[in-house]
Amino acid sequence: MLDIRTFGPQGGNVLYKALAHPLAAEALTRMEKAFAGQTIVIYDPEDTVRTLVALYPGLKPSVVLVHDTEQVGQPDGFGGAKQALLELPDTDADIILALSFDNAKMRGRLGKLLNGRTLHTLAPARLPDDMIVRGRPYLDKLNFATNFAFFRDDDQFSTRIVTANYWSNYGSQDLRYWLRLYDQSGQVIAQWEQPVTQSGAGITIDSAQIRERFNLPPFMGQLFIHVIGARGHDVVKYALDVWGRNGDPSLSVTHDANAWPSVRYATLPAPEADETLTVWVQNSHATTIPAGGITFNPMGVEEHRGVDQAIGPFETVAVDVGKIFPELAWPAQLEMRSGRHLVRPRYEITQRGRTRIAHLNVERDNIRPDPAIRNFAPSLGRGFLLPFPILDPAKFESFIQPNPMSEALETLPVRLDIFDDAGQPVGSHFLGNLPRSHSTAIALHDLTDRPGHADLVYDFRDGGEADGWLHALMRYRNRETDHAAETSFGAHIFNTLMTWRSEPQSYSGPPPGLTTRLFLKLGHDHLRSFCCLIHPASIEGTDPSETVLLLHAVDGTLVAETAIHIQPSGSYIVRPHEMFENALLERAGVGGYILIRDLTCRLFGYHGLENGEGGFSLDHMFGF
Repeated sequence: MLDIRTFGPQGGNVLYKALAHPLAAEALTRMEKAFAGQTIVIYDPEDTVRTLVALYPGLKPSVVLVHDTEQVGQPDGFGGAKQALLELPDTDADIILALSFDNAKMRGRLGKLLNGRTLHTLAPARLPDDMIVRGRPYLDKLNFATNFAFFRDDDQFSTRIVTANYWSNYGSQDLRYWLRLYDQSGQVIAQWEQPVTQSGAGITIDSAQIRERFNLPPFMGQLFIHVIGARGHDVVKYALDVWGRNGDPSLSVTHDANAWPSVRYATLPAPEADETLTVWVQNSHATTIPAGGITFNPMGVEEHRGVDQAIGPFETVAVDVGKIFPELAWPAQLEMRSGRHLVRPRYEITQRGRTRIAHLNVERDNIRPDPAIRNFAPSLGRGFLLPFPILDPAKFESFIQPNPMSEALETLPVRLDIFDDAGQPVGSHFLGNLPRSHSTAIALHDLTDRPGHADLVYDFRDGGEADGWLHALMRYRNRETDHAAETSFGAHIFNTLMTWRSEPQSYSGPPPGLTTRLFLKLGHDHLRSFCCLIHPASIEGTDPSETVLLLHAVDGTLVAETAIHIQPSGSYIVRPHEMFENALLERAGVGGYILIRDLTCRLFGYHGLENGEGGFSLDHMFGF
C-alpha cells in the first residue's frame, strides 16, 4: 500500500496533488536518478516525507530532520527517529533536501546550517508560473484542480467528456484545460491545452477528434485533466459517454473519477454467468504498482486474490474479475483493495454483444457507525435517503443492491419506500438487517407496476448500525431490447430546514442545501439526452418544486427556458427534444446543455442518452 496522505484536517491534501502531478513526477523522477547511490538527509517542515518517498522511493532518506520539538525522537517511518533540525551541521550526508517548493525561503532558513553544502528543494518540481493562480500560495487547492478520465478511441468504441464552465460562476476568467493523454502502456501520446474563454460555455473533449487531430492510432488509456484558472472549488466534474461504433450497439455513461486515491473501492457486482466483468486498473502515479498490489475479495469475506502482474507508471491493465473468482456470480458483490494506487476505477461488463461501463465508489476508512443516526430528531424525518428512479415496469426491469461503503460497517438495516411519479406512496418493503457479506438484489419491477422512484432508507426495527454513507448499485434493463445500464450513489438528507452536521448538503457553503443546480448535457448525432428528476423529501409537508430548465448554447448564452413542477417525493422525466423546439436545440448546438435550477428545494437526478432503438445509458447527475 502507498503510504500517502491524501486528506488532512482541512480536507484534500494539496501537497499530495502537487507531488503526484505528471509534470512534478517527471522532475522528481529525474531527481531520483540524480541522487541514486547517495545518502540523503531530508528536512521535513510539514510532515510530508512519507508521502514523497511512497511516490518516489529513490528519495528515501537516511536521516529526517524536523523543527517541531514535539516531533523530535518520534519514529520517522523508515526505521529511525526524527532528529532536531539543529543537528544538520553535524549530519553526514551526500544530499541535503528540504521538502518545500519555496527555494528562497528554505535557503534563508537553513543557510547558516549548511556549512557551505548545496541545498536541494522541491523547486524543480514546481509547475510553470503560467499554470498557477497569481496572488495565491503555491499549495493553494485551486492551483491543483485535477482529475483523470477513462479515455479510448478505436474501431469499436468512442468516448466523449462533456461538462460546462461552471468555474465562471465563481468569478473565473480565461480558463484553460491542460490535458495529457496516456496510452495503455502509460506512454504520453498527446498533450494540449483547450482554452475556455466564455462564461458558462459548454466543454467537450471527443476521443475521435483527438485521434484525428494528433494522427493517433487506436488507443486505450487515461486522460489527465488540469483546469488552470479555477475558482470556487477544485473539483473537476464531467460526464463521460461511451458508445459503440461500426454496428456495435453499446451505449453507456459514467462520470468524474474523484481525484483522491482510496484504500478500498466497492459497488462492484459479480458477473452473471454470461457476463465478462473487466475492471480497468489505471495507475494514477509515476510509481509502479507491484504484482499483488491490487487485490479483490468477496464483500465481507477476507479472501484476497491479487492481480499477478506489475503495473507501470500511468499504465492501464484490464483485469477479468470472473477469472479471479470463477465461483462468484451476481448478486454477489466484491471489494477492491487498491492500496491508494489509483483514483476511482471503472468497470465494464460485456454481455450478449453489448458492453456497459460504470464506476466503483470510495469505501471510506475514516468513518464509523454513529449511534446518533438511530435517534434523529423528528425534524429530520426519515433522515438519510438514497433516491433512484423506477423506470416504467412495463418496459424496464429495475434492480437495487445495497452496498457497504465504509470499512467498519458490518450491517445494513434498510427499507425501500416506493412512490409513483406524482409523489404518492406505493408501498414500503423492509429488506432486513443485512450482513456485510450479503448477496441481495431487489427487483423493483416486481414490487410496483407504476413508474416513479424509490428511496433506500435506514430502518432499525431489527437492530443494526448506520454510518451515514449508505450506498447502492442500481441496474436497469430494457425488456424488449435487452440493453442494460447501471449506476451507484449514496444517501443524503434532503430538503429539511434543520441540519445535522453537513446535511442537507450544499453545492458550496454550509448546510442546509435547499437549491438545485444540475447539469444535463444535450445529445449528439442520433443520440438524445434525457434525465429522471426526483424531488426527494426526508420530511412530509413540503411544497412542490419551482424548477426552471435553462437551455444554454455551447458558447454559454441562454437560448430558452421553461418551467416544471415536481411534487415532494415525485419525479419527472425530462427529454429536451420534447420540451424545446428543434430550432432552439440546433441553436444550442453540440456541447450545449440544460441547467436545471430551483431556488426552493434540492432535486436529484439521473441522466443518460437514448439511441431511438431501445438503447440507453444512465448515471447519476452532478451539480455545481
